[in-house]
Amino acid sequence: MSLHSCTVHEFPLPDRAYYAAAPAQWDEPMISKPRRRPAPSRVRRRRGRSPLPMLALAGVVLFLAGFLLGQVGAVGDIPSPPAASAGQQSSSLPVEAEDNSVKILTVPGAVRSTGEKKDAAASKDDWNLILINGDHPLPEGYQVPEFTQLINGHSIDKRAYPDLQRMMDDCRAAGLEPTICSSYRTWAKQEELFERKVQSCLPQAGSREEAERQAAVWVARPGTSEHQAGLAVDIVDKAYQTLDDGQEKTAVQRWLMDHCAEYGYILRYPTDKSAITGVGYEPWHYRYVGEEAAREIMSQGICLEEYLGAD
Repeated sequence: MSLHSCTVHEFPLPDRAYYAAAPAQWDEPMISKPRRRPAPSRVRRRRGRSPLPMLALAGVVLFLAGFLLGQVGAVGDIPSPPAASAGQQSSSLPVEAEDNSVKILTVPGAVRSTGEKKDAAASKDDWNLILINGDHPLPEGYQVPEFTQLINGHSIDKRAYPDLQRMMDDCRAAGLEPTICSSYRTWAKQEELFERKVQSCLPQAGSREEAERQAAVWVARPGTSEHQAGLAVDIVDKAYQTLDDGQEKTAVQRWLMDHCAEYGYILRYPTDKSAITGVGYEPWHYRYVGEEAAREIMSQGICLEEYLGAD
């Protein structure tokens, strides 16, 4: 079997992306309202009596009222604290409420889960179970809704990233050195790789058509690669960076084959499923399908086509 090379990129500890919710919108502090001065008492005269006593009493009342009003006015003249501006916080709020160092990541076209549970039949139409092969190419104009950018130019569908990072971390925690050498590919990149393989097959194939048929066993035609959906990664052992059957004997691949389902990934092209998948054995190609599907596929020793019941 011919060897397949790839440009190896490191995936060191750990390359994480952090997202933050928008900072809280605090209510403006309430503004103290000035007290109203009490209205002066009204003294009504009674008819039939001498006005002098009443005038004297009124004078005393007015004097006392004036004195009291003066005291109230002095209290009312204390200035209220200025209202906090829109950009200020009330002193009663925690000072650490907002961290200006946090950047909000907004990506147009984001696809967000509705949180609704689907039945078993409907679940096979989920984004993570999209079938991509020679008979089921990507829908025209398909685009990955959101990417998580990894180091060294790699990227993956944002929704598949957290489980990938956990898998890589745990593999390293076991004392191993997994290395990602391929992830998301553009249409142009897939076309370039396919044409390169066609050219290598052409001398023995005898015709362009036969060369393309042979090439497609190892490199997917443009539009039929899971890498273009941002759901697949090629992972190799740092100590053995050749894409051939020997990769399955490495410590990294043995660990991944035993544990990948725990993280929602499957070995996409097993050695005994080439007649169904249309792709040769690739003990380095891992595809995200979600934990439930991954556990069933790996435990039963089937491929994605069989799990989905594809024709």
